[in-house]
Amino acid sequence: MKKNLLLLAAATMFTISACGPSEEEKAAAEKAKQDSIAAVEKAMADSLAAVAQQQAMQDSMNAAMEKMRQDSIAMADELAKAKKGAVKPKKKKEEVKTTGVTKGGVDVGGGTKNETPPTVTKGGQPVKK
Repeated sequence: MKKNLLLLAAATMFTISACGPSEEEKAAAEKAKQDSIAAVEKAMADSLAAVAQQQAMQDSMNAAMEKMRQDSIAMADELAKAKKGAVKPKKKKEEVKTTGVTKGGVDVGGGTKNETPPTVTKGGQPVKK
């Protein structure tokens, strides 16, 4: 009985070791692992490239904004210099033309304000002197 039991144990051990993965299965598992690592590295590289592209775009926008700001400052300086050097014209008193004809005490236009208005009759017609 001991011999049979020993023989059965040895056969079981050989059977268990024979049921493990074959060389092809081991190679396929190793290849899948390497493919997975390569995919993760590619995704990281793509992500870093996208970040670099985004940073370059942001830098470009910042440079454009800075140039616009500098241009605005330069234009404001030029306008300030031009304003300082310009001679301001004196304002003329505007002459309002009046006709001298009033309707209810309100001037209805024509002539100048400095003229003495003609006398108005009851019919609204000016009387010439």
